[in-house]
Parts: sequence; structure tokens; C-alpha cells
Amino acid sequence: MQSPRASDWFQSGAPWIWLSAAAVSISLFAVLSLILLLAVRGFGHFWPDTVVQIRQDNQTVLGEIKQTEAIAASRLKGLGVALPDGEKIIHRHLIKTGNRELTGLDFRWFYHVTEIRPPEDVYVLERREWGNFYGYLKAVNGRPGPDLGATLQQQIEAARAIQHEITQIEKIEIGAVNFQLDKLRLKARRLELNNALNAANRASLQAERNGLDRRYQSLRERLTQLHDKIAAGTVSMQTSDNRVVDIPLSKIVRAYQPNKLTVFEKLSFYFEKLWEFVSDEPREANTEGGIFPAIFGTVLLVLIMSMLVTPMGVIAAVYLREYANQGFLTRLIRIAVNNLAGVPAIVYGIFGLGFFVYFLGGAVDQVFYPESLPAPVFGTPGLLWASITLAVLTLPVVIVATEEGLARIPRSIREGSLALGATKAETLWRTVIPMASPAIMTGMILAISRAAGEVAPLMLVGVVKLAPSLPLDGNFPFLHLERKFMHLGFHIFDVGFQSPNVEAARPLVYATALLLVVVIIVLNLSAIAIRNHLREKYRALEN
Repeated sequence: MQSPRASDWFQSGAPWIWLSAAAVSISLFAVLSLILLLAVRGFGHFWPDTVVQIRQDNQTVLGEIKQTEAIAASRLKGLGVALPDGEKIIHRHLIKTGNRELTGLDFRWFYHVTEIRPPEDVYVLERREWGNFYGYLKAVNGRPGPDLGATLQQQIEAARAIQHEITQIEKIEIGAVNFQLDKLRLKARRLELNNALNAANRASLQAERNGLDRRYQSLRERLTQLHDKIAAGTVSMQTSDNRVVDIPLSKIVRAYQPNKLTVFEKLSFYFEKLWEFVSDEPREANTEGGIFPAIFGTVLLVLIMSMLVTPMGVIAAVYLREYANQGFLTRLIRIAVNNLAGVPAIVYGIFGLGFFVYFLGGAVDQVFYPESLPAPVFGTPGLLWASITLAVLTLPVVIVATEEGLARIPRSIREGSLALGATKAETLWRTVIPMASPAIMTGMILAISRAAGEVAPLMLVGVVKLAPSLPLDGNFPFLHLERKFMHLGFHIFDVGFQSPNVEAARPLVYATALLLVVVIIVLNLSAIAIRNHLREKYRALEN
């Protein structure tokens, strides 16, 4: 029996199958490793670490050990670090010491530590400003006592309820009053421009304004009462160097003793922090709190972009495939569409800023909002122009995918529909386009994947570091397309490269990146589910 030759094995194609399988395996391993790295580095940040007391020379500090590394002593020469004689390897520790208003730093390196021990009664106060405070609880509202821990938790819960009421009044109720007052101002300006501002109109507007002013004054009085009430509470904390600091209860988000927490209490704390991360607003220059506005802005941007790019892409593809003469001009257009897919994203951002924002937005303001000028309404970057810019950016993807789907529809389907008396438009609308809908959804999936992660064009046409209000609220017309918004991609850039507190921001970069991946996966899976449903629905017609 003749043994198989190596050339026959290569000609059979088996090596290329194995090579493809290896490439796919390596790609999957790389993707899963990246996701695992983001999860460990990001979501591990929310686990409550043990607080230790560290002694270096004559200095004692409290904090959390964030990093430990061995470093050659020779590297530290010339840095002003006092080192023990004869030691060649030094173990240094990066400690999150907090108490930033006292030390000016949130993280510090310690090079030769003589003592590390976890004190059982240490408290961590998570604050709205100045980061964490580490110390020992001495008094609540100026009164020491045996049950200070329970008293502190009760006071924090009461202060949190008052703070929630303050936020509701400031952002919702006073926000609504200010919105109505601004509408009255613009209405008066519009009447003035149209020479229709007579005595009756003035009286009507003034009556409405007086009613809103009374409502505003009532809310301000309530706010003053709440601020006075919440400002009365304080917590006295003693630091590791025996300094006593009074901290207002209104500035405390939560207080806990990490060294006394059981495993189940730590799990509860972890999920509470995780929920805060995805549902709360950012604070402390985006290095604390949550990222809900960025999640909301990203999802809303992608949804509006999808609603804009899908009909435009489908109409263009239908014309190129079904109506246009297949000649030189059509081939040239297809080449141009394919080339547009390779244009750098920042070019689209510049185009969006110049054409959509300044040209179209300025024209819209001149025609529909002259009373607001010189302050622009749509003549400034916002959600609408960002969505349209991304729609133009992803348009070639949808056109190509839709054309391929239309090309796969058998000619017999079209001829059968026309033979039954349907017009060409009816054939397209009722038969061809529904059968090509899985391909259209494929194009939309690819568009979502690219648009959700784009940052460069958004920096020019609407995204900001911190948006004071969401684009969707309870004020008519509810969806405010002219407003600026937050985005997960830009949030990663801002926290990672613009943050004044790099060490505090680093784990949030990982966590936000993982959350962006999760948002893209959820949006894609939703579109894939719709595509698969449509594919099964029209499979019988294709057969």
C-alpha cells in the first residue's frame, strides 16, 4: 500500500482548514483574555479592600494597599528616598491614603515599611467631594457614645433622604420652572420680533411669569430649609496622626468598617457599588460615582443613528440595484461608496461640524428660532448632529449590505409578483425588501458596532465631559435633540487621559471599557435576534 504524499495532503486543503481553526481559536482567546482583563481590573475595584495601618519611620498612615512591587535600590538613588544600608531590593507599596484635604494626595508610595496591621475599628467614609476619608469614629453631631456606629448609619440615611429631596427639587421641579420661564422669555421675544407684543400679550405673559416666580420662591424656601437641616449634622473623625476632623453629614455617601465585614456583607457591598456605578451620576471629576448619563447617551445616540441610517441606506441601495442603469456612472458611485467606508472618522466629524452644525444648524436657527439669537439652539453641537454625522459615517456599510441582500433575491420572485399584477414599486415594498430584511439588519448590526465605539467625530459634534441634564426629560418636547450629551467612549478618553487623579481613574477606565463592550454586545444581540426572526420568516419564500 502506497503511503500518502505530503503534496496530496496540501492539495486536499486540510492544512488551510487547520490554519483557519487556529486563527479563529487565537482570536477568540485574545478577545476572551481582553474581556477577562477588563473585568478583573475594572469590576474588582468595587470590592471593599482591607484598610491597614502602615508605619514608615516615624510616620503612621491608614489606607488601602493597591500595589506592591520589588524594585532595585539603585533605581531609587537620587530620588531623595532614605534607604536602609546594604539592601539591594526594596519592596514598595502604593497606598490609597485618602484624606486629600489634609495631605493633598490620594495615593502615596511607601518604600521601607516597618509595620503593616489591619485595625479592626477603622472607618471609611465615602464622600461626595475630596474622595475617601480613613480614620476612627469619635463623635456624631458632637456627641460621643457607645453606639456611635448605629447612630452614624441612621444619620447618614436621614441625610441621604434629605439630599435626594434636594436633588429632586433642584433638577426636576426648579428645572421645570426655569424651563417655563425661558419659554416665556422666548415667546415675548418672538412677539416683539413680529410686532405683535401689545398690552394684552404683555399682561398675559406677566401673569404667567408671576405665577412661575411664586412657585420658584416657594421651592427656594423649601430648599433653604432642607439645606439648613442637612448642614447641621457633622461626624468627628480621628486620623492616624491623632488629628480630629469634622466632616458634614451632607458630604457623606456611605460609611463602613471594611475590616469587620463578613464575606456576605462584602458581597452585598460589592453589588451595591456595582449598581451605583451603572445607575448614578459621576462626581469628583468623573473619578467617583456612576456613569449612567454616559450609558444613556450612548444608547440613545445609537438608536437615533440607526433610525436615520437604515432608511437612507436602504433607499440608496434599492435605487442602485433596482432602478439605476448599470453603467459607468453606477459603477463609479459604488466605488465612491466603498471608498467612503475607509475615510478616517475625524474627517466625518469636521464635515459634521462645518456642514450640519454651522451651516444647517445656523439656517435652522435663523428660520425657526430667531428669538433665541445670538444664542444658538441647533447652531451648536448636539445630539441630532452627532447622530446624523454617525449616520453618514456608517451609511456605506448599510448600502453595501443591503445591495448584497437584494442581489440574492431570486429573479423568479420578482417575475412572479409582476405576473400577478403587482407594480414594480409594490413588488419591492411587499416582497423584495421584506425578503432582503435579514441583510438590511446585518448592515445595521455592522453600523451599530462601528458607531457605538466612535469617539473622534463626537468630540466635534456634541459629546461633552459632563452634561448637566439628560437629552430626555419631562419637559416638552421631552426629547431635546439640541442638547449635548455624554458618551462611554469619550468618558474613557476623559477619565484615562484628562483626569487629575490618575491612580483613582485607572480602574474606572477598565470598568467603563468593559461596560461599553457589554452595551455594544447587547445592541448587536438585539439586532441579531430580529435578523434571525426575519430570516426564518422568509426562508420558505426563498426556497
